Amino acid sequence: MKKGNNQKEIFGKVLRYVRRYWIGLVFSLVLATIYVAVSLYIPIVVGRAIDQMIGPKQVDFSGILHSLMIIGISAAVGGIAQWLMNLINHRITYHVTRNIRDEAFRHIQQLPLSYLDSHPHGDIVSRVVADVDTFADGLLMGFTQLFTGVMTIVGTLVFMLSISWQIALVVLLITPLSLLVADFIAKNTYSMFRTQTKTRGEQTALIDEAIGQMKVIKAFKHEEKVMEQFDEVNDRLEKASVRAIFFSSLTNPCTRFVNSLVYAGVGLVGAMIAIAGGITVGNLTSFLSYANQYTKPFNEISGVVTELQNALACAGRVFELIETPGMTEDVETSRMPENSEGRVEIENLSFSYDKEKPLICNFNLSVAPGERVAIVGPTGCGKTTFINLLMRFYDPDGGKICLDGVDTREMKRGDLRRNVGMILQDTWLMSGTIRENIAMGKPDATEEEIVAAAKQAHAHSFISRLPKGYDTVIGEQGGALSQGQKQLLCIARVMLCLPPMLFLDEATSSIDTRTEMMIQNAFDAMMHERTSFIVAHRLSTIREVDMILVMRDGQIVERGKHTELLEKGGFYAELYNSQFAH
Repeated sequence: MKKGNNQKEIFGKVLRYVRRYWIGLVFSLVLATIYVAVSLYIPIVVGRAIDQMIGPKQVDFSGILHSLMIIGISAAVGGIAQWLMNLINHRITYHVTRNIRDEAFRHIQQLPLSYLDSHPHGDIVSRVVADVDTFADGLLMGFTQLFTGVMTIVGTLVFMLSISWQIALVVLLITPLSLLVADFIAKNTYSMFRTQTKTRGEQTALIDEAIGQMKVIKAFKHEEKVMEQFDEVNDRLEKASVRAIFFSSLTNPCTRFVNSLVYAGVGLVGAMIAIAGGITVGNLTSFLSYANQYTKPFNEISGVVTELQNALACAGRVFELIETPGMTEDVETSRMPENSEGRVEIENLSFSYDKEKPLICNFNLSVAPGERVAIVGPTGCGKTTFINLLMRFYDPDGGKICLDGVDTREMKRGDLRRNVGMILQDTWLMSGTIRENIAMGKPDATEEEIVAAAKQAHAHSFISRLPKGYDTVIGEQGGALSQGQKQLLCIARVMLCLPPMLFLDEATSSIDTRTEMMIQNAFDAMMHERTSFIVAHRLSTIREVDMILVMRDGQIVERGKHTELLEKGGFYAELYNSQFAH
């Protein structure tokens, strides 16, 4: 795709958002017209006042006073029109950016996990926040200065032609140089601004990662290495920014130089015509004022063009995010099992994150309703991936997963996930009260239900010791709560909903042994007559399950009960003995 076409395409997308507010744009144009008309009328009145001062004792004071009153009224009308125009332009700009941010954030909810897993979170944040802010600045400048600039150029040209076409011809012959210079620089700075915004996204991603993992960085004395990485990105951002700003800043002085030539040409030619009696001194004064007003918008427009290059580069990154293909759509004729018993059938399942490195191949499994299935194996064997496929966080490359006889791809994701409770090794808590976090899956839950769920999860005791109990506000990711307390809240959240199926991915990994025993009893009650999948590294927690699947390299290498697998003396026995051998 050519650069120019890319800019046109992005500009067209921007216009689609702006078009929704066409009524505001019309009012803005009307107000811009009033402002420009008044601004152009004032030099005529000034010229008329000058011509009323013919010589000594030949001054028309009443006429001059009348001209001053007109100038004052005109300036007031122009000021009000400009204020209202700016107000409307600000409203349009921030409505547009609000809509873009809303669409971008809404689309992030629809992006497949494969995209979020493969892109730095800081870069995504930079696109939605920093890039949209930069785009808003460029768009606002475009609305504010582009409208008035174009109208001023057209209006002054008409007035100059009406006063003296000979002098106007001088202006018309020299001015195109300003446009050529501005156009040449603008075309060559777009790619520079694109590089700048991309590098800024890298920097944001690095900062986000460093702050989020600061404990690990300090624990392994990695500060200098991180600082080196930051310096490298920061240096690249500096070079990219300086290069973009340097070349874009050439626009204004270049156009000012051309405009100075225009002003000098008007003054020289106008003076010669005035000496010959072809124009009055007042008209020449008006003409010089018009020449200044005529060239001034070129300086402003050149600045607008520079800002628009930056704005379009940023908008391109945001639209790139918005246009990233989302998850496959739910089928319109979705199906749901007539009876949600929790029967799971998996046939010839295949999946890989990297198509060149197969992970799960020809995976087959049948789980009866209410059966508790544990999945064990070394790191990277596909345990968590298997759970992600069951939850439809990812869709399989081949084969199918059926829940009570219905292919999960024929079910709506929302319907599927409402029937599943999931507790992960990594906790997630939102900013809000303890009560709101527990009731996330059931917002209409009563106080008694919330407290009962917390008691079942053995979280009630520590919640009661908090300053405001269930009304205690916790910050992002649980604030000052310990990792174990965060996990207990996540367990209480599932206890409250009790869906037909349960997925536990290292759910007790952050809990001490004593609490784990109590939680295990709660899990036993919760999993009663519910199909449950348990991913576990600590094999002591899965002795009582109905079936243990032992995975290696994406395949089930052994299956059976705990005692059966130990008697076989295979891979499971090897894993178990490695944990408990003395």
